[in-house]
Amino acid sequence: MPLSSVDSSRPAVDIRRLQRIFDRRAQTFDAVSFLPREVAQRMRERLECVNLTPTRILDAGCGLGDDLLALQAYFDSAHIYGLDVSHQMLARALAATGAPRLGWRGRLADTLSRKIQFKSPWVRKLAQIFQPRPRQTVQADFAMLPFAASTFDLCWSNLALHWHPRPEHVLLEWQRVLKTGGLLMFSLLGPDSLCELRAAGQRAGAQMPSSQVLDFTDMHDLGDMLVASGFEIPVMEMEKLTITYSSPAALLSDVRRWGAYPFNLAQRPVGLTGRGWHEALMTALEAQRRADGMLSLTFEIIYGHAWKAAARTTAEGYVIVRLDEITKATKQKS
Repeated sequence: MPLSSVDSSRPAVDIRRLQRIFDRRAQTFDAVSFLPREVAQRMRERLECVNLTPTRILDAGCGLGDDLLALQAYFDSAHIYGLDVSHQMLARALAATGAPRLGWRGRLADTLSRKIQFKSPWVRKLAQIFQPRPRQTVQADFAMLPFAASTFDLCWSNLALHWHPRPEHVLLEWQRVLKTGGLLMFSLLGPDSLCELRAAGQRAGAQMPSSQVLDFTDMHDLGDMLVASGFEIPVMEMEKLTITYSSPAALLSDVRRWGAYPFNLAQRPVGLTGRGWHEALMTALEAQRRADGMLSLTFEIIYGHAWKAAARTTAEGYVIVRLDEITKATKQKS
């Protein structure tokens, strides 16, 4: 399937604007980090079903660094790299995870290091082997990764891909930096996310769905993008999580902390602006109260994982045909 057939139709984005948005959100993101933490836990439960021992892991969109620590605890001998577009997010991630945690490997390395005075070569070697693996952070665009091809065994991304205007380009880049047979595991928001906010925006008299809320990519389109990008055996799942609020102000406050609309708009929102728009939106949200008096905000969570397929062509353009495929074709003809 050609990649052009599954291209995203999102408008252009200024990556620097996206960076500024999350630089501003970095200091208050703890207040809403419960959602990515919950989704990360559900991703790790899926990871437990996979037989994988990675030596290098990329966390694309590492944010505050919570998943860096969790991945290091799960794969204690792996080198973990955290990548994010936001400098301020990375600064907080580095502050939270900069000092390696001393698990059993670290305690053993520390004990062996104190025995270096005995000058034993095998003690030195063991200390090096069991030294806690470093975690490094890198600031970059998802679609322009500063890594060589076939660098990682696992690419992990939690609730980050939906922010990029061209997810199909990001998947191609993730495929490039993965080793053949490497695993991509990711989550992102689906089209039904924030449906209550969209509905309130429409009632408030503005074209909110097309101008103020992200147009999240459909799960089936993502599956097609994975195959077109060179992944195989894609598995896509979806579930909906609902968060409740006591007031419209609290709901909107969390939405602002999660981010903002990052894309360049060809046209400005139609309808109310300023105080009038805000008051109309608050009134529309108030009208959505449930029987128990609470307000709901829905998040459609899409989970996906796939493996990097073996190359079908060489760097020179020659087609690779496996011997078992030739044998199978010959038997079918006979």
